[in-house]
Amino acid sequence: MLDRFKSFWQGVVLAPIINLFIRLGISPDAVTLVGTLGVSAGALAFFPRGLLWEGVLVITAFVFGDLIDGAMARKIGRKDTFGAFLDSTLDRIGDGAIFGGLALYFAWVAEDRLYLALSLVCLVMGSVTSYARARGEGLGYVAKTGIAERADRLVAILAMTFFGDLLDLPILYEVTLWALAIASTITVAQRVLLVRSQALAGGPSEA
Repeated sequence: MLDRFKSFWQGVVLAPIINLFIRLGISPDAVTLVGTLGVSAGALAFFPRGLLWEGVLVITAFVFGDLIDGAMARKIGRKDTFGAFLDSTLDRIGDGAIFGGLALYFAWVAEDRLYLALSLVCLVMGSVTSYARARGEGLGYVAKTGIAERADRLVAILAMTFFGDLLDLPILYEVTLWALAIASTITVAQRVLLVRSQALAGGPSEA
């Protein structure tokens, strides 16, 4: 759903930053790496200490790297696929840090086993969602479907964690964790069923 806004951010809001980085000779891979390190540091240094809204601000500042690196690669005419591989791989680390940081918050600060478990469910199912698409497409199938795309999951948990902590309304991020755990699980099932239907119809199969 949120992918439709990428062109606006990349073409209007972030264009000056993209052009500046290119002029400075900064590589898209460096932006990807720094963005992931920033997201991970924001999640793992702040969330486990109960500093939720502060951590979200740090994470948000570095999340834009996910929009900048791809736009930079296209603008400089980069042809190799390593950047896409690196971006997808490091995305899993960033996502894991966010939900892992929340899990540590519920373990160490809130001492709530239920939401600790839900955070771990979101972490695992989010990774499986991405893996199911990558594996399916690697075998030649169409696997991009589902109700919980990565961008939607990130915006939902970051926004609700920010306002839930700032307004002292933990119900906001608690409900969001329930919704994401369910939606991510459904998305995995949708992608498995989509690939299965193509396989049964005589589509590509693994050698």
